[in-house]
Amino acid sequence: MAICDFCGNDYDKTFDVTMNGDSYTFDSFECAIHELAPTCAHCGVRIIGHGLEASGTFFCCAHCAKQEGVHQLKDRASAAAAP
Repeated sequence: MAICDFCGNDYDKTFDVTMNGDSYTFDSFECAIHELAPTCAHCGVRIIGHGLEASGTFFCCAHCAKQEGVHQLKDRASAAAAP
C-alpha cells in the first residue's frame, strides 16, 4: 500500500505521476488534479483540458483571458465547425 501525496490516504491502488522531473503518488485522478493542474488566472478553476497560455499565465478559456486583458488568444472550439 502507498500513501497519496495529496490527501494522505493509504490505498492499495495508487498510481505514480512524473511531472517536470518530480514524482508523485495519488490514490485518485481527483487528487492528482488538485495537486498538479494549473489554475485559471482569472476565475481560479483547475484546468483539466488544454486551456490557453499567454506569457506563462494560464487561462481556462479565451473569455477569461480577455477579462485579464489578453486579447490575442482564441478558443480552438470556437474555430471548429460543428459536425
